[in-house]
Amino acid sequence: MMGHRGCRLAVTYPEIAEMQTRAVIEAAINVSKKNLKVVPEIMIPLVGDVKELKYVKDVVVRTANEVIEKSGVKLEYKVGTMIEIPRAAITADEIAKEAEFFSFGTNDLTQMTFGFSRDDAGKFLEEYYNKKIYESDPFARLDQTGVGKLVEMAAKLGKQTRPDIKLGICGEHGGDPSSIEFCHKTGLNYVSCSPFRVPIARLAAAQARVNEKNGTKDLGQK
Repeated sequence: MMGHRGCRLAVTYPEIAEMQTRAVIEAAINVSKKNLKVVPEIMIPLVGDVKELKYVKDVVVRTANEVIEKSGVKLEYKVGTMIEIPRAAITADEIAKEAEFFSFGTNDLTQMTFGFSRDDAGKFLEEYYNKKIYESDPFARLDQTGVGKLVEMAAKLGKQTRPDIKLGICGEHGGDPSSIEFCHKTGLNYVSCSPFRVPIARLAAAQARVNEKNGTKDLGQK
C-alpha cells in the first residue's frame, strides 16, 4: 500500500511520467483540433514533499510544452496533486506553491491516518462496530473528526498560498451523502465517485446546498 508507486515511481523512472504526459497532451490536442474546448488536468499522486512534486512537475511541464510546441496548437493544461498522505495535508501551504489543484484521495488518506488497510480491516472492524468504538465504516463514510481535520487543514493552507486553488475529493467517500455535505462545508469544489454513485452524489450535493441555506444539520446525522 505504501510502497514504490505514485510519484515515487516517477522519480525513479521519469520516463513513465514523460510517456503518460505525452499521451494525455496528444489526446487533448487531437480533441482540440475538432474545435472542442479541453483543459487537461494532470494529477501527480502520492506526494508527501513539495520537492517530490516539483521534480515530477518539471518533467510533466517540459514534456507537455514540447508536444504542444511541436503540434502548433494552443492548449492550456493544469498540474496538481493528490493529497493522500498526512504529511501532504500538513504541509499543503508548501505543496500549493507547485500545485494548481488538490484532489483529496480519501481512501489512502484514511488508510494512512488510521494505520490500517482496507485489505485487512474487515477482519476486526465488525468488533469495533459492536463495541461502539467506531460508529461507521471509515472507508464508506468520511471520518470527519480525524481525516476530516486533515482535509480542512489542507484546504485552508492551500488557499492561503493559492487563493484560486481548485479542491475536490476522489474515492468512495465521493458518493456518501454525509461526506459530500462535509466537503461542501469545507469549501471543496467537486467530488468524484464511481459511475453508479453519481446520481446519489448529485442529489447529496444539491441537498447540502439546501441545508446550508436553511441552516439544517448534516445529512446522515441523527
